[in-house]
Amino acid sequence: MQKMMKPPSSSSFPSLLRVKPRLSSYLFTLLAFILFAAILYGHDFVFIFRPRLHSNDHTTQTLFSTPVDVRSSTTKKENTEENKTAGTKSKREEEEECDVFNGRWVRDELTRPLYKESECPYIQPQLTCEEHGRPDKEYQRWRWQPHGCDLPTFSARLMLEKLRGKRMMFIGDSLNRSQYASLICLLHQLIPEHAKSEETLDSLTVFSAKEYNATIEFYWAPFLLESNSDNAVIHRVTDRIVRKGSINTHGRHWKDADIVVFNTYLWWITGSKMKILLGSFNDEVKEIIEMSTEDAYRMAIKSMLRWVRLNMDSNKTRVFFISMSPSHAKSIEWGGEAGGNCYNETTPIDDPTYWGSDSKKSIMQVIGEVFRKSKIPITFLNITQLSNYRKDAHTSIYKKQWNRLTPEQLANPASYADCTHWCLPGLPDTWNELLFAKLFYP
Repeated sequence: MQKMMKPPSSSSFPSLLRVKPRLSSYLFTLLAFILFAAILYGHDFVFIFRPRLHSNDHTTQTLFSTPVDVRSSTTKKENTEENKTAGTKSKREEEEECDVFNGRWVRDELTRPLYKESECPYIQPQLTCEEHGRPDKEYQRWRWQPHGCDLPTFSARLMLEKLRGKRMMFIGDSLNRSQYASLICLLHQLIPEHAKSEETLDSLTVFSAKEYNATIEFYWAPFLLESNSDNAVIHRVTDRIVRKGSINTHGRHWKDADIVVFNTYLWWITGSKMKILLGSFNDEVKEIIEMSTEDAYRMAIKSMLRWVRLNMDSNKTRVFFISMSPSHAKSIEWGGEAGGNCYNETTPIDDPTYWGSDSKKSIMQVIGEVFRKSKIPITFLNITQLSNYRKDAHTSIYKKQWNRLTPEQLANPASYADCTHWCLPGLPDTWNELLFAKLFYP
């Protein structure tokens, strides 16, 4: 039978008895200090021990997980709840938490608009809707709210510092020009009047911020390749022709840029096959073939990526590509009357799955296919879905009209409404907020 051991007597540990009171006093003092600090600096303690929110980590995402993502926020919420139950998240789901291109429009009277139309002299008369009589200003009061994350606040000062000593270029069509104008409107008030200027020479418009030794430029090249629509003023050509392999015609003007923003889409949509010139526009006898819109567009995007690879230093230059800007020519698609369009629309579309027929999914698929195969470092800004909701934000009839309107047109305003371009301030400001987010949180 095992003997029960006696507990040690106090005399067995005389040294311990001597130390114990001293240790207790130290422990009491330490606990008192921690309690005092916790009360005084409680907020900081909470911040230190609170886990960081993944939603504020604007990490680089897969360029194109799907050609068109029209999933609703409800589906994502259900997936998130399932992940919490399982205690884990897949990489794809973590990325989707911070997909800044997937969200909804919220009305915001506190921070919108980001500037006033009357205070920005750099907006083209095709985009000054207030000046041309638009009676409502609701289109200026919507803010893009991504699901599961927030866009960083646009900082004009930070953007100007980023541009110090640099050259930034927007290259493409009039939709890209509106984003260029929007960015200047966001920045110019921090620049003294004597230290800024804008001038246009042929296809190139240059805004200079002299104190920053910086320029923001727009270069007119609606196809990126050489075409018969390259005149920056007179380019309304019905029989459009694009010259194959001709990107250097324009590209020689882009070579030393530090930040480049490309776009091309609208001019490819002709309703018929594209005419592609195999030789030169100077040839007496021109060899022209026809290609589907998708094949022609693929040719242009491949040429752009090849040009970037050969002419841009990825260690020095950031390159962006903007997806297609949608139009709203058929109000029946969002529940309106047949024969109507964006005219008189004052609120966004609230159906998260809406995708207008004017935005060709086949073009989005071409972009996805070509970019997935490419190893060129280029940031894709997918503005299509979020812009699809904004049937209210177009210039409609509130713009400079280049031709005198007929009595028939005046009697039916929808017949001459511009449902392609956007009022400023307005939607293109959000495109620049997304650009800012990807520029500083890549």
